[in-house]
Amino acid sequence: MRRPAPRGPVSPSGAALLRLGRPRPRLRLVSLALSLVMLTFVIRLFQVQAVDAATFTAKAEINRNFKATLPAERGTVTDRNGIDLATTVDAYDITADPLLFTPEYAKVKDGPQRAAELLAPIVDGNAQTIAKQLANYPKSRNEIIAHQQSPQVWNQIRDLQNALADKAAKDNGGNYLAGVFRLRHSKRVYPAGDLAAGVIGWVNASDVGGGGLENSLDKLLAGKDGTITYAQSGGRRVPTASVRERAAEPGTDVELTLDRDIQWAAQRAITDQVAESDADRGYVVVQDTRTGQILAMANSPGFDANDLSRADASSLHNFAIEDAYEPGSVSKLMSMAAVLDEGVATPETHVTVPGTLPRADRVFHDDVDHGTWYLTLNGVLAKSSNIGTILAAEQLGKNQKQANRVLYSYLSRFGIGRPTGLDFPGETPGILAKPDDWNASQQYTIPFGQGLSLNAVQATSVYSTIANGGVRVEPSLVRGTTGPDGQFVPAAAPKKTRVVSTKTARTLATMLESVVGSEQGTGVKARIAGYRVAGKTGTANRVDPDTGTYSGYTASFMGFAPADKPRLTVSCVIQNPTRGSYFGGQICGPVFKQVMEFALKSLRVPPSGTRAPALPVEWGSSKS
Repeated sequence: MRRPAPRGPVSPSGAALLRLGRPRPRLRLVSLALSLVMLTFVIRLFQVQAVDAATFTAKAEINRNFKATLPAERGTVTDRNGIDLATTVDAYDITADPLLFTPEYAKVKDGPQRAAELLAPIVDGNAQTIAKQLANYPKSRNEIIAHQQSPQVWNQIRDLQNALADKAAKDNGGNYLAGVFRLRHSKRVYPAGDLAAGVIGWVNASDVGGGGLENSLDKLLAGKDGTITYAQSGGRRVPTASVRERAAEPGTDVELTLDRDIQWAAQRAITDQVAESDADRGYVVVQDTRTGQILAMANSPGFDANDLSRADASSLHNFAIEDAYEPGSVSKLMSMAAVLDEGVATPETHVTVPGTLPRADRVFHDDVDHGTWYLTLNGVLAKSSNIGTILAAEQLGKNQKQANRVLYSYLSRFGIGRPTGLDFPGETPGILAKPDDWNASQQYTIPFGQGLSLNAVQATSVYSTIANGGVRVEPSLVRGTTGPDGQFVPAAAPKKTRVVSTKTARTLATMLESVVGSEQGTGVKARIAGYRVAGKTGTANRVDPDTGTYSGYTASFMGFAPADKPRLTVSCVIQNPTRGSYFGGQICGPVFKQVMEFALKSLRVPPSGTRAPALPVEWGSSKS
């Protein structure tokens, strides 16, 4: 049988050869495939960058680096013995990301409302306000729901989150609390409650000093915040991702000169007396006569910085240094200091004191009606005679103008009309006009403490100056600081100024003892068994701060002990007592005694070893 002839080319042996296909169609096919792939990428890129850009941007927002502040721990404030008066404990700011409460992420339409209803009772907030915060996307990605919450509050929120997460996993639903977070923060607490609150002050919701030393020392106490940057996904931190952190630098600890126990005694005594006298307010200052350090500064009424919402706004002050008041007779000490230091009289100089004294445009009286008194200069101070003080102060110059200038120079050296040196917020320097500006009545009222004003710390410092041998030591409230390195740095030495001679100071101290020790003195209620006490009463017409006119009285007593070897000065001032006596010796003398007695025993100051010398109070026909 004959085979058919092969089609196409054959080999020499007659076998058919394999013919390759034409390459051009194949190349076209590959090119078409590649073009389709590139077109797919272009279309997808166009979709991402143009058509669905907003959608993809929103999704990327929750998968990005997050930078947070690491708050610095605020420094602790302690008393002189290291007892905490203001410290910091762990707390949390409750925050939220509004994006995670949108229907897309919360899986419910009313996520903000549902979450707010759960959060409000836990953080003691308003559900409507919280709901508005949670619905604030896209304007905000971070809302602070509540400040300075306790760990227990966060634990309640976390338990709810876990419960909702478990339910969402079973029902394939949403967790509308997943967008709630915590930011570790600090909370300022005051372990002693209202003790020394006017001095220490408080911090506001932003952990910034809002009053007192918390305010004036804020930069020192605050430290420096740090930062942390980390990756997050779905509102959660990615534990395996890298972290960049700059550690916070803690604040400096501050040790005050205050003694907690003495502060407590002072605060209790003044609080009780203000209540008993139905007074506007009162304050007690205790100062170390040798160092100028303030051991107590108590105000009544006060406040508890742990709960400012319950505090009366009018009591958020340290009136012991913010009140400018006319001191009255306690100021006579400075007039007597000038008279003795200038050498124009001695304690036994005879002073004839009439019942009235016409000067300038008025007639002056003493606090009690009397006929002519025959007093020594010591007796003028002991019986607190305004008329006798005017007569003594007139001897300071050849004429009244010169006498005014001499007296002014002493008042100024005692620190009147100038800042105390404490640099305390709201401190008043008082008011002391230049001598050439004293009006007709002021040149006679200023010697006995009316027509000028000061604060209680200034007045206390006057008595400490006499107790310290005539040298004024600038008052201080800060004993030292301890920085992050743990090293204690003592406060700078206080400024010292000689005001009167040592002899004058000793003489005045003895005269002040007559005020307390003599039966004719006005300060007998300030006596302390076993201790010699030097002091002075004061009862002044009070300027009403609201009307600017005289209304009511300022009662005071100031002194130091032991008078033979002074260690402490205590001052008591009560503004506008309206029940019972308004005389300083009657209502402030007992407060002085209570506080001074406690402080002397607390510091273990030994009793006086000698009796006070007896200076004559009267001379001539009135001498008993």
